[in-house]
Amino acid sequence: MSEYQQFLKERDLVDYYIQKGFQIKTITENLSGAYVYFEKKDSNGSKETETIHLLTPAARKYFSVRLIQQQNCQP
Repeated sequence: MSEYQQFLKERDLVDYYIQKGFQIKTITENLSGAYVYFEKKDSNGSKETETIHLLTPAARKYFSVRLIQQQNCQP
């Protein structure tokens, strides 16, 4: 798979979780990529978490932009 195709797959995964109502909570970066931890709170107070591993530099840049957008939208 080309790096661009890998980026598209990772970008779509980030967008999928954001569209499902998840918010980015924690990011851990290392030499093998970035681990992005998502969290979603239900109306009854329970939390659901998901983790994705991003490998491409473009996807790491993309989730950074989405994180800034998330921070700007919070009251």
